Amino acid sequence: MAEVFISRVTGLPLVDASDSQVGRIKDIICFARADGRAPRVKGLVVELFAKQRIFVPMLRVHHITANQVSIKGTIDTRRFQRRDGELLVAADLFDRPLERGGGIARITDVSMREVRHHEWELDNVALRQSTRLGRFGLGGRSEMQVVSWKEMPFLHATTERTAAHFVAEFADMNPADVAKELHDMDPEKLGEVLDAIDDELLAEAIEELPEEEQVEVISALETERAADVLGEMDPDDAADLIRDLPHAVAEDLLQHMEPDDATDVRRLLVYGEYTAGGMMTPEPIILDTDATVAQALAYARREELTPALASMCFVVRPPLGAPTGRYLGAVHIQQLLRAAPTLLVATMMDENLQPLHPDDPLAKVSRFLATYNLVAAPVVNDARQLVGAVTVDDVLDHMLPDDWRGDQMDQIDQPDPDEVVSHA
Repeated sequence: MAEVFISRVTGLPLVDASDSQVGRIKDIICFARADGRAPRVKGLVVELFAKQRIFVPMLRVHHITANQVSIKGTIDTRRFQRRDGELLVAADLFDRPLERGGGIARITDVSMREVRHHEWELDNVALRQSTRLGRFGLGGRSEMQVVSWKEMPFLHATTERTAAHFVAEFADMNPADVAKELHDMDPEKLGEVLDAIDDELLAEAIEELPEEEQVEVISALETERAADVLGEMDPDDAADLIRDLPHAVAEDLLQHMEPDDATDVRRLLVYGEYTAGGMMTPEPIILDTDATVAQALAYARREELTPALASMCFVVRPPLGAPTGRYLGAVHIQQLLRAAPTLLVATMMDENLQPLHPDDPLAKVSRFLATYNLVAAPVVNDARQLVGAVTVDDVLDHMLPDDWRGDQMDQIDQPDPDEVVSHA
């Protein structure tokens, strides 16, 4: 597997999605783990042009080449503050001396590798080994060697990480990576972390876990807490999870959820799991007939919307909450981007796009999306009310094997060698 040596990354320009330089890489942040796994790389320390240093998590890193590091998405420009247990690879490890093989060795470089998408670990350590000098200072020599990180005692955590440490680390990770951490924990540690993690992040992580583990995690919580976490989940994901619970437990949780959240979930539970109604979300972009392009784009920019949901908006008569008033039509995000901000969205509707029915089976939904090259589609009932939208990620969740999330937890993605800097 190709390696990225950190001496070749520090000093490189950091560029955003528009290829504009944001700053320069000054260091790499990692932390040691006590479970025998390699130290995990958290992110980059980047110096902006104003000389202020910020933290950029690895989940934002898109490509590492010989000339630059590119990122996607937004970055937090708050001043970087080092946390307990964090190692700055260049500042803390480079030139660090250690006794080895009857002489003194110094660290000259450290490599990292991508073990899963956006998940990086330290890999090897480059040393310059010096033998002890003979009489009169003669006979000394030095040689380069590369060894595994495992041979460096200081890269192994000396004490087990507490639940508070895990939660602090989760703040810089995406939900899929948090789910991977939960998946790998022993039951005792998992219970401590579940007590410490906030409801919103736990909800996002549960959505990324295999179905059996979703049930185990939600069942391990007290009823009130479990109901709150379900309320933070996307309604379609919460409905799928509740379907897997014993009926009495499911009904008890629904009774303890906030009324609006419970109503959304109950509405989805009416439909079969493998139907458009069972897979849809009741919270797409819904607009009144007097909405302008500028207003529609403002809705599409909401951070909580997935890219698939943001790809299309739907025009209806009031009321605007699902089930809405009469459904009128859909407008694609690309049309909005090309139109004048003051133009009414209702004048741009794709009137040829027929909506799905809540009872349409998975096979019909998948063919519909493929036929019309869509990533989202409206779902309309017999009364011509918009009841939600089904997205391609919802369809894939139901088309893939039941254990696909479990397989994903154990999968190691191979990075593209052409996109990775190797050590010369």
